[in-house]
Amino acid sequence: MQAISGTPMTPTESFDFGVLGIEWKIDGPLTVERFAVVHHPMAPRALAAPVHRHHHEDEWSYVLTGTMGVLLGGRVVTAQAGTWVHKPRGQWHTFWNAGDTPCEVIEIVSPAGFEEYFREVAVAWGDLKAFADLNERYGLDMDFDSVPRLCQRFGLTFRES
Repeated sequence: MQAISGTPMTPTESFDFGVLGIEWKIDGPLTVERFAVVHHPMAPRALAAPVHRHHHEDEWSYVLTGTMGVLLGGRVVTAQAGTWVHKPRGQWHTFWNAGDTPCEVIEIVSPAGFEEYFREVAVAWGDLKAFADLNERYGLDMDFDSVPRLCQRFGLTFRES
């Protein structure tokens, strides 16, 4: 893969967290740390994460295929393919595949740096202490108690490891 500017890019790295995947597309060094881009494939009716908030990053999600559900504070949004959803820093949110077919989302994170969080979670996968340490280091608050409520309310699954 090569960027339009001619800057060589490495082949796509990926990791499968079960119901949520990640493919790293554009890392911060290619954008002078202004933003990063990741791709999230989601299994049908899958919750991507507990309700959480970022202290340092804004996220913009673009739905490529399927239907993404998003909880933004207390507001529920359903986004079809071709829709952008902004998740500003400091706002509690989560997202999920709201349909019965796979959903794919491109996520732009600004500023860059949070793409490394996913790499570190992939390495620490299954180690809850390391996961908690990563959340603190990356300025991420997570409400783990939200998972059962979200799964029941929206008919979702969530794989905890």
